[in-house]
Amino acid sequence: MTMSNNNKFGISSLSLAISIALAGSFASTQVLAAEEQEKLENVEKIAVIGSRSAPRSVGESPVPIDIIDSEDLRKNGSTDMIDMLVTSVPSFNSRAQPISDAATLVRPVNLRGLPSDSTLVLVNGKRRHRASVIAFQGGGINDGAQGPDISVIPGVALKQVEVLRDGASAQYGSDAIAGVMNFVLKDDAEGGSITVSQGEYYKGDGATTTIDGNIGLPLTDSGFVNISAQYKTADATSRSVQRPDAANLIAQGNTDVNDPAQVWGNPEIKDDYTVFVNTGFDINESAQLYAFGNLSSRDVVGGFYYRNPHNRGNVYSVDDGETLLVGALNGDQSSCNVVPIPKVTDANGNIVDGNVLTSQPYLDMLADPNCFSMNQIRPGGYTPQFAGTVEDSSFFAGIKGDIGEWSYDASAGMGNNKSTFSLRNSLNPSLGLDTPTDFETGAYEQSETTVNIDFSRFITIGALEDLSFATGFEWREESFEITQGEESSWIAGPYADQGFNIGSHGFKGFGPEAAGKNSRNNIGIYADVEGYLSDDWLLGAALRYEDFSTFGDTLNYKISTQYSATDYLSFRASHSTGFRAPTVGQENVVNTQTSIVNGDLIQTFIAPPTNPLAAFYGGEVLNPEESVSYAFGTVFEYENFFLTLDYYNIEVTGRIAQSSQIAVEEEDYDDLRAAGVEHPELISAVTFYTNDFDTTTQGIDIVGSYETEFLSGDANLSLAYGWTDTSVDKYDPDTTDAGKVRRLEDGIPAHRGTLTWGQSWERFSTTLRANYFGEYYATHADDTTEWGSEVADAAVTIDLEISYAVLESLTFSVGANNIFDQEAQKLKDGTLGELGGVYYESGPFDYNGGFYYGRVNYIF
Repeated sequence: MTMSNNNKFGISSLSLAISIALAGSFASTQVLAAEEQEKLENVEKIAVIGSRSAPRSVGESPVPIDIIDSEDLRKNGSTDMIDMLVTSVPSFNSRAQPISDAATLVRPVNLRGLPSDSTLVLVNGKRRHRASVIAFQGGGINDGAQGPDISVIPGVALKQVEVLRDGASAQYGSDAIAGVMNFVLKDDAEGGSITVSQGEYYKGDGATTTIDGNIGLPLTDSGFVNISAQYKTADATSRSVQRPDAANLIAQGNTDVNDPAQVWGNPEIKDDYTVFVNTGFDINESAQLYAFGNLSSRDVVGGFYYRNPHNRGNVYSVDDGETLLVGALNGDQSSCNVVPIPKVTDANGNIVDGNVLTSQPYLDMLADPNCFSMNQIRPGGYTPQFAGTVEDSSFFAGIKGDIGEWSYDASAGMGNNKSTFSLRNSLNPSLGLDTPTDFETGAYEQSETTVNIDFSRFITIGALEDLSFATGFEWREESFEITQGEESSWIAGPYADQGFNIGSHGFKGFGPEAAGKNSRNNIGIYADVEGYLSDDWLLGAALRYEDFSTFGDTLNYKISTQYSATDYLSFRASHSTGFRAPTVGQENVVNTQTSIVNGDLIQTFIAPPTNPLAAFYGGEVLNPEESVSYAFGTVFEYENFFLTLDYYNIEVTGRIAQSSQIAVEEEDYDDLRAAGVEHPELISAVTFYTNDFDTTTQGIDIVGSYETEFLSGDANLSLAYGWTDTSVDKYDPDTTDAGKVRRLEDGIPAHRGTLTWGQSWERFSTTLRANYFGEYYATHADDTTEWGSEVADAAVTIDLEISYAVLESLTFSVGANNIFDQEAQKLKDGTLGELGGVYYESGPFDYNGGFYYGRVNYIF
């Protein structure tokens, strides 16, 4: 049945009250009595997330949920779902990814200060598969997270988004420690829309064009087919300055250095398309078939770090950076002359590198046919480009209905996400002068299959009537596959033994030892009950048992309650235990990551925790995270005023995260070789996943709204404020450094707020939004040393959109995000420009500056 979706208050984010005592996926709701249906039609929004009883209205819930309808989402210059939600949900955060390896392809997010894989994502109430990309450089909180890619979900496909801000593992299983997000697809059987939008940054780059459409079609008289599609392209941005080392090379006569040598900015996105289809068909009055799914793809090209042709170790130079790395075709490097890097005094009296390309030792080396250096291929150094194609698909089908007093929902579905990687403008130094410069480096692929059946009904126990009881079963299989890259991207060439780096430099291809598929399956069984013990007191309880094929079973519970003190004021609370299973990808992923430590580039090998290299430095088999959550709050609702205040406390033990870079020491080389590690002398550091942390995250969310008549029109005011504080209670200093701990504790602003004023007249409407971001710990890339980090200042950005309905069905809109071009935190003196950047890229808002846009929307 279709619930009312009127927007009484017209706010962007609304904390709704419903009972959360569910598990698995959504089941069908109970058929409402006529008087209950009439009541529901008079409230502004209805959510069924977390409840198999009748959907609940504002003020009737023991837990907070934000409801954002599609129209509110689209009042934003960005068409990325992540950016839309950041301005709507108080404790939802994300950041741009300029140079972040695979995280450039799929931006990680966080809810309530926890990583993206601690929030369960649903579409139409069914579990959404996670992305194949793992965020190796996810900005502290998300380092190593593997959550779903919600950016593939276009706003045009949605009726509304429901965000449960409360621990829900006992209801839904793994990944729901922080909460649940449910994306509800449109189900109209008629009408539709077409929208074209275009914009760019004030700086004149990053031009973005988006075309989307939706159409609802009848499926005979008993069903519907609703189709949504979006196509998008976005140009790259650059917030770069020339690096001093590159500028010096140019000044010394090296004409092969680009200006800028390295670009910090958003990646280029091409051919980004997605199609969502949602269908339903009534077999009879008590049974309905449904199906939905998507097909999506996008190409992304981003930048990497600049490789200096004088001092990039194991490529251009030996470890000390004072002499070139010279190879010998006959294998005898001693037969080749040493080529020192010349030193000169610049105009400021500083000792700097001279031009090695014109030095006599270098020219003598070129004259010897037995000797070579990588400067002969890339004399000005090089900046690799990281490219990837992300393909995403899903399909779910099921049947729901009623048998007697029981409601049921049986479904099965699959999801798949594949990321195919390539590297351009790079080298495999171990191949010498025969190296290619472009590489196909392989792919990650995540696949999931889910089957579930849920039952619910109302029961009477003694004097307690209309208790909602639900139970069900879920089976799920998850697999993670690594596809081998082309041979030149991973092979140890003939010059590896002479100290030349192995594999495509910057992102080594996946070799045969890394390729393969790993899987696991699990089952879940749950039961929950909720009901009113009196007219004013609601109580719910849930219990869930899950058993995993890889590490065993777990049992979790949740208790929630709400008490209505008056018609306007109620109090609510919840307590739950939870868990998050390590993903199959986290257990088995292999990668090569380039990081910055004290301004120097470090190439780190990411290994499974049981790999010989990782095990040597402390890697162990991963175990599930465990959590204990407490929350309490209050709801006040009077006429057109609505306010919620909620406090939460989430303790996570054995938190799974990526370790810090652990240096591979020279004294360990022999032992590592004996353990089966090849060429340990070419590995600077290793990192792996570990149950390394115990953390406590607490916070306060405030959501309010007020509707009134103002300036001869309708005004809607809304507030969303969040305070989040994370403390690391325990960690292992052997695998985690203090900088990583600080990023976890302070990497996002403790205070976030959004104040929105929406004003509408007959044909004219405006939306004005102020966004507040408190102080936070800023880092440049992943450098947490004093050189590359500091405490960033608080900031406010202002967004404005103006719309005019030329016709009832045709609307023109113009607007700007960050209309006053508030600058992101600039790099401090001594760091500014050293790596080619201007701003810290770890900030909570877009470092690219102001973005203006126009949009045309036609509704039919």
